Amino acid sequence: MMQKPIFITTVAAMIFTLIISGCDVQNPGPIAEDSLNSEEAIPGLVTGMSSDFSLGYRVTTYWGGVWSDDMIHSGTFAAPTIFRTGSINSEDVDPWWGSAHRARWVAENGVERIQNILGEEYDQNFYAARANLFAGFANRHLGENVCHAVIDGGPAEDFTVHFDRAEDYLNESLRIAENIGNSELYDAALAARASVLAAKGDWVGAANDAMEIPIEFRHEAVYSLNSGRENNNWPTNTIDRGEYSVYSTPWDGVDDPRLPQEVVLTADGDTATAADGNTPWISQLKHETEADNIALAKGTEMLLIRAEMELRENQDIDEALGYINEGRDFHGLDPVEADNLEEAWDILHYERGADMWLEGRRFWDLRRWNNDEGPANHPFLDGRDNCVPIGLEEIGSNENL
Repeated sequence: MMQKPIFITTVAAMIFTLIISGCDVQNPGPIAEDSLNSEEAIPGLVTGMSSDFSLGYRVTTYWGGVWSDDMIHSGTFAAPTIFRTGSINSEDVDPWWGSAHRARWVAENGVERIQNILGEEYDQNFYAARANLFAGFANRHLGENVCHAVIDGGPAEDFTVHFDRAEDYLNESLRIAENIGNSELYDAALAARASVLAAKGDWVGAANDAMEIPIEFRHEAVYSLNSGRENNNWPTNTIDRGEYSVYSTPWDGVDDPRLPQEVVLTADGDTATAADGNTPWISQLKHETEADNIALAKGTEMLLIRAEMELRENQDIDEALGYINEGRDFHGLDPVEADNLEEAWDILHYERGADMWLEGRRFWDLRRWNNDEGPANHPFLDGRDNCVPIGLEEIGSNENL
């Protein structure tokens, strides 16, 4: 039987983009799925994983900014207007749910496809390591945000299923990266695994991974000016138009190089109002162009993982502040001090928020800290929804829900 052709997806289209990069690209029309089952197609498959991940992740950086305390919604978009009240409803999250799961499925399916194509050579392949890395990040992304894991039409499971899957894929990426001697991929997978182990409560294991990552390390979701799909959407939403504002957040007016912002002024020198016509417009300046990449793992985050481990496991304030101040010094900031455990936790809460501001990670931090007792507790999510429910389209199409 002849293979049924499929229309070009992001994954397939990337193959042609790589081949004729810089030229006037024409859509070659329908291609057969079997065309992807060749070694020549693998770079395009992995580029497609990158594209799909970045597309889904950019939404988390600004929607998640409203789910958390990174930003407030100050515009007219329907879903974020609801999010600003603290409610996250199934009928409002379909675009996010679909793109986040597409990124996961594309990466996981791609890993399996690459294994089948390469056979024994899989263990020595750069793209195999990178594909597993994307599958790990995609699952971490979901685990940090969703209320329940739903895998490929299956039943609702505990959200921590995504952390387990992430750890498995990151272990595989580490193994292959070590085989081929690629330190950049190895560090990316190790830093990602450190954050996943921390999410699973293995703080000692997380700190052991984190200590191997240099402070200047940075691994990013990639964006570009090539097309709207490849933009990060931050200047459009915050600089050109005030759909989101720093106003009334914990970061409003804070003098910290990690929190670049600007009060938008009218011609008369007054504070301008944002897109809703009411909220004072304070624009972020961290993502100033549509091509600015967004960090997924950083050496400074690794220091904060080590600091949190010391507070959780050892109640060692001095050791924790040592790691915190090492990161602050890297950014040209003065050291901080704490007289007791409560003050140390307040500093850690601030440092993680400032260091990873607008990078799509704050919601998870606030979510896990809200479940803590004692000085580790953070109250921001009190009375607010603390996870993303299953999308309405998933509920309607999945017979297991």
